[in-house]
Amino acid sequence: MARIAGNDLPRNKRGVIGLTYVYGIGRTTAGQILDRAGVDHSTKIADWTDENIRTISGIIQNEMTVEGELRSEVQMNIKRLMDIGCYRGLRHRKGLPLRGQRTQTNARTRKGKRKTVANKKKVTK
Repeated sequence: MARIAGNDLPRNKRGVIGLTYVYGIGRTTAGQILDRAGVDHSTKIADWTDENIRTISGIIQNEMTVEGELRSEVQMNIKRLMDIGCYRGLRHRKGLPLRGQRTQTNARTRKGKRKTVANKKKVTK
């Protein structure tokens, strides 16, 4: 079992795909890491040697921000935007989309479940 940056990587997947299980590493970055470590992209993680795992782990630990450290950095950036009161910070605070999407319809993921507002009843004579 390959354990990198606190994550157990799936043994039956190719190396370039398995590395994407680490928060902060995508396909492109995974490919670059494997190139620098001298590991073939199509090699399954189960077939990696201990030396390969050590090399890849060293590259990730020394040169990249991943997992908990990256998550806290992202949260601090969002908090900074909210504290200075810029447009993006206000949108974060209100739980609305930040990047110019329409909100009259759609935006349900960001706004949450619909809150139904009842109509006023007409007075009967």
